[in-house]
Amino acid sequence: MPFEGQSMLPAAKSMKQFEAIIDGPYTYGVLLDTHIAQLESLLDEARRRSKKILLHADLVQGLKNDEYAAEYLCQHIRPAGLISTRATVIQKAKQKGITAIQRVFLLDTNALEKSYQLLAKTQPDYIEVLPGVIPHIITEVAERTGIPIIAGGLIRSAKEVELALQAGATAVTTSNFDLIRHFGESLTEPKQEH
Repeated sequence: MPFEGQSMLPAAKSMKQFEAIIDGPYTYGVLLDTHIAQLESLLDEARRRSKKILLHADLVQGLKNDEYAAEYLCQHIRPAGLISTRATVIQKAKQKGITAIQRVFLLDTNALEKSYQLLAKTQPDYIEVLPGVIPHIITEVAERTGIPIIAGGLIRSAKEVELALQAGATAVTTSNFDLIRHFGESLTEPKQEH
């Protein structure tokens, strides 16, 4: 089951958010903006707490976004997955056995068509579709590619999370901690018997 059944992927843009994620109920989390000097210690701490971190390779400060950076991340940092807009990063992650998540920005029809060409080339494990608030596009991309979808970007309410999941997204990424708490609480509540 993708992400061990976790449909909310909390994303950290700061150290405070990262600490909240590794202290929280989620197994998987996304590390967005960080510095190369912090990576090893952050991922080691996450592993000590049995957390699996998906690292946004494009947003690591001090690291060029290319296949050599991806190789370094795969071999030395060893995240659960790499997220990138770059084909070379996705291909290197797949080659090294790291979950590869291709991030695509669907700004208009032209961008959508170019994304289909890129996805046919890279064949990532997952596609992160941004913005994630367009349910019919989530459905279209999932059906056309056959690759599981993660919805991200501009998702601001529980209803938008639910719509993305109903449209076929496997999971939703957000750095909105009100949403993260909302769905985290529902994951940790005991099931009521009927």
